[in-house]
Amino acid sequence: MQVNPIQLFDAESSTYTYILAAPGDAGAAIIDPVDRHWQRDLAHIERLGLRLSHVLETHAHADHVTSAGRLRALTGARACVPSGCGIAPAEIQLEDGDRIAFGAGEEIAVIHTPGHTAGSMCYLWRGNLFSGDTLLVDGCGRTDFQGGSASALYDSITRKLFTLDEATRVWPGHDYKGQSVTTIGWEKRHNARLAARSRKDFVALMGALNLPPPKLIDIAVPANRQLGLPHKA
Repeated sequence: MQVNPIQLFDAESSTYTYILAAPGDAGAAIIDPVDRHWQRDLAHIERLGLRLSHVLETHAHADHVTSAGRLRALTGARACVPSGCGIAPAEIQLEDGDRIAFGAGEEIAVIHTPGHTAGSMCYLWRGNLFSGDTLLVDGCGRTDFQGGSASALYDSITRKLFTLDEATRVWPGHDYKGQSVTTIGWEKRHNARLAARSRKDFVALMGALNLPPPKLIDIAVPANRQLGLPHKA
């Protein structure tokens, strides 16, 4: 049975945070929480009578600081991160094909999707794909820093994500145009950067974007490699 997540938004960085919980099950996981909203997120969890057991990161973000470390300290949840992102303090270093068990029999499948960053992961749960910055609504993440690769991103999306059931709902890590959810089938046919585009053309397109660096990159990436907590010497 497909169950929608709770989708929460940070307007400053256009970041989506997701709380996953199944009906009648107190177990919960959260994906990509933002530091300034930790109280909001805990309020949702408390209001619904949930118990947070896992905090997941899709990658080491460059545009905001995570609240993963704070949430872990306050709830006892375990931090789960991509093994290739250099987030050493997390208890669980994820590899492609891993499964994260939470609640009463709930399971999240881990999909390594390098491209936006070398370690980026997507998470699949009950017909819902949490795509981080790998696949966005009618777009995709940039590939010009943190070990990014346009060629790798093309393969991650076309050879991994686009092989999922077309009805799979895609919940992106960001959106800048007021969109909240899409499907694998729609993106395969309509995504402005990927639909009917060869790898060569995609790499050329991504190489010509010339985007400015994220404003917080020098602060956010080091902080996020410490789960958003001050570095301890």
